[in-house]
Amino acid sequence: MDSDKKTHISIVSPVYKAENIVEELVDKIKQSVSTLTDNFEIILVNDCSPDNSWAKILQESEKDRRVKGINLSRNFGQHFAITAGLYYVKGDWIVVMDCDLQDRPDEIQNLYKKAQEGWDIVYARRIKRKDKLLKRMSSIIFNWVYVYLSGIERDKSIANFGIYHAKVIVEYNKMKELARSFPSLIQYLGFKSCAIDVKHSERFDGSSSYNLSKLLYLSGDVILSNSNKPLKMTIKLGFFISFFSFFISIYNIGAYYFGFIKVAGFTTTVFSIWFVGGLILTVLGILGLYIGKIFNEVKGRQLFIVSGEINIEK
Repeated sequence: MDSDKKTHISIVSPVYKAENIVEELVDKIKQSVSTLTDNFEIILVNDCSPDNSWAKILQESEKDRRVKGINLSRNFGQHFAITAGLYYVKGDWIVVMDCDLQDRPDEIQNLYKKAQEGWDIVYARRIKRKDKLLKRMSSIIFNWVYVYLSGIERDKSIANFGIYHAKVIVEYNKMKELARSFPSLIQYLGFKSCAIDVKHSERFDGSSSYNLSKLLYLSGDVILSNSNKPLKMTIKLGFFISFFSFFISIYNIGAYYFGFIKVAGFTTTVFSIWFVGGLILTVLGILGLYIGKIFNEVKGRQLFIVSGEINIEK
């Protein structure tokens, strides 16, 4: 056990629709981390959950001052909630994990021990996911779209769960962009990292709030903020359409002389309008998305707003 009163390990977990999980989550984290140090803190960030999650966090915080609660003013999203928690951490090592207990608290010991070998980041690699089929398929699609359009390779078995040295989190907190994907931003930072295999459990209660549309939105948000590949793809699309239109024109010339075309110019005109119109709309749409991202960033709004907190020391 550590004798130093300074916080050694901070655990950050975003909470949403988890009123029946909070107590079990805190108990299991305590059981696991207490074998490493008594000087730890558990920061639970309520992402304006519509149930009684905040009330449960308050109950656990009153039992133990090492349990700290942050209540966001509205639902900002999982990665913003993680950012809020990381803003308040005081530990030498920081663990980020989901609240649904699919990220197993007993694996924190293994992550910490691996980090002591000299790693700044140790990711938790889920060797066998316990998610439902739809969730697994959604994640596969999300990963494929993300890797293809961003050009950034990532291990789809790695998510938020991991342990991070305080210097990593200090640099993470300096990044203020609104397109937030915790794993992507951590990957951008670099630092010495590795991954270990961990067990993955079924969700303790309820169901995930992530679906395919939310994952695709997150993927698009991150891609547009980190890559210009969609813009380059429009150039390739333009060349392809020009190439295809050339062969269409050759076909129409031949069809005209062989008498297949009864109304001269009609087919050529229709194809031209469709192809050129579709290309223009596509390019304008992609440019509009990038301009929209710029518009959101230059406003400089807060990443999160805290409406209440407990046991937080400034």
